[in-house]
Amino acid sequence: MATLVTGIFNSRGSAELAVEDLVNAGFSRDDISMLMSDATRGREFGITEDTKAPEGATTGGVVGGVLGAIAAGLIAVGVIAVPGIGLVAAGPIIAALAGAGAGGVAGGLIGALVGAGIPEHEASFYSEEIEKGGILVGVYTHDDRSKAAKEIFETAGAESIKSR
Repeated sequence: MATLVTGIFNSRGSAELAVEDLVNAGFSRDDISMLMSDATRGREFGITEDTKAPEGATTGGVVGGVLGAIAAGLIAVGVIAVPGIGLVAAGPIIAALAGAGAGGVAGGLIGALVGAGIPEHEASFYSEEIEKGGILVGVYTHDDRSKAAKEIFETAGAESIKSR
């Protein structure tokens, strides 16, 4: 049975470390998700939006490249920006966002997290942390590997590590 292990990271560096360590420990990139606010993406990655079409196209390419790099290849799974609720997501969480109809629904993030298997009270907490600038990283694993995932998150500096 699959277990979802999640943790909130307060910086790009700690989130990158966790993802890199998960991959190095044999966890599949296809099972790792990352979720952050659009504001965090801009602050942590120094990305500025521009209204000029040619530069905007370049910015879009840079966004995809930077997010792919920080997630150690999660870009292969997919990265989406959800402007209606100001989110950037990579990994399997994308399906939950799409299923929740996240395009502008105020409760879209909470609904998506609940859809991914996170209890509503935890989803509400994670939503607040993401809005405050936290980066949510999650990994789907088999029960026998969830302890290893938790240890990786803890070593990388995650807060509020949960498994379900």
